[in-house]
Amino acid sequence: MASEADDSTGVINNDELTTTDTDLIINELRKDYEKLSDKAQTILSEKLLLESEFNQLKKRTNRLDEELRNIKTPPLVVGHIQDLINDNAVVRSSNGSIFLVSVNRMIKSNDLQPGTRVALNQETLSVVEILGDSWDPLVSSAEIIDVPDVTYASIGGLEDQISELKESIELPFEKPEQFTKFGIKPPKGVLLTGPPGTGKTMLAKAVANSTNATFLGMVGSELAQKYIGEGGRMVRELFELAREKSPSIIFIDEIDSIGSKRLDTATSGDREVQRTLMQLLAEMDGFDTVDDIKIIAATNRPELLDRALLRPGRFDRILEIPLPDYDSRKSIFTVHFRKMPKAKDVDISILAKKTEGFSGAEIKSVVVEAGISAITSDSNQVSLKHFRIAIDKVEANRKQNKNSSPDRLYN
Repeated sequence: MASEADDSTGVINNDELTTTDTDLIINELRKDYEKLSDKAQTILSEKLLLESEFNQLKKRTNRLDEELRNIKTPPLVVGHIQDLINDNAVVRSSNGSIFLVSVNRMIKSNDLQPGTRVALNQETLSVVEILGDSWDPLVSSAEIIDVPDVTYASIGGLEDQISELKESIELPFEKPEQFTKFGIKPPKGVLLTGPPGTGKTMLAKAVANSTNATFLGMVGSELAQKYIGEGGRMVRELFELAREKSPSIIFIDEIDSIGSKRLDTATSGDREVQRTLMQLLAEMDGFDTVDDIKIIAATNRPELLDRALLRPGRFDRILEIPLPDYDSRKSIFTVHFRKMPKAKDVDISILAKKTEGFSGAEIKSVVVEAGISAITSDSNQVSLKHFRIAIDKVEANRKQNKNSSPDRLYN
């Protein structure tokens, strides 16, 4: 009766389970455990991946929040310390106004000196932080980092000028003790004058190639600024940069754009150019020594320069670079012929005679045009015929420029 009751309720007696049935149940449970373990491992990996993505998104959110705060932060005004009064400072803002303002207590008073560049709060104009010295972009970009590939050997017909330029610029750097021994001061500057295309700028590039001094090159028109005081400030920064990187050489091309004669009657623009000139004069021959700084300037209009700029002590040597004579033209052709395949009928003497009155740049143009003519005609060499075509073409351009140009000083 008891066994029937058990059968009717469907309950299995443990005693009735066999060993085989027990093994099957254990295997099924083991499989379920392994599946659950794999699933748990997968979920854990997904959790770690999601946490990593969450952290990255959190960092990006923080970065974007910081950028947003920076965008919303009012700008700071740049100024310069004029004087210190107790815990306050007299500053000149970027617009020229002068204020007596407070100083952030986190800034050490010893770090604040007259002339220090600082950042000012836009609303209170109090000094917030100290800024490092900054050069004008035109001034900082004036430094020639890559050495020009122009050498003295690549300039033909200017042996005397090259010799004088070396004596004025390179010799003081190479033998400063000799100048001290003889009790003389080396030349401060050299002015290169002459018609366009005679090699003034090439000489400056050759100096940059030949010396280990820092070379700063600018065009005079870059120093002629629109606003009052900007030109003088750039000249001052140019010489400050030269002093910082001394020994150095400053090359100012087309100096007549800022060095022209001062007139009694002048427009506001002329007066600003005159202020720039006066700053240049002060830097070249002022109280601050410029022994380790040499100045090279170039112009094709020397008659326009102010007399104060030309006196000894500023430009001690004035080197005239004339149009090349017969021997100089032969030298220039020889320089440009080094890598050019020439036919036997090409005679440098004939070419030098036919290019009388040509500048060095025009002779180079003749060589280039002759090469282009030879390439166009599928020739392997440049013949005299190609040079005749080139000379005629350059001569035509010279006549056209002569008729159209108002400046006939050297024609």
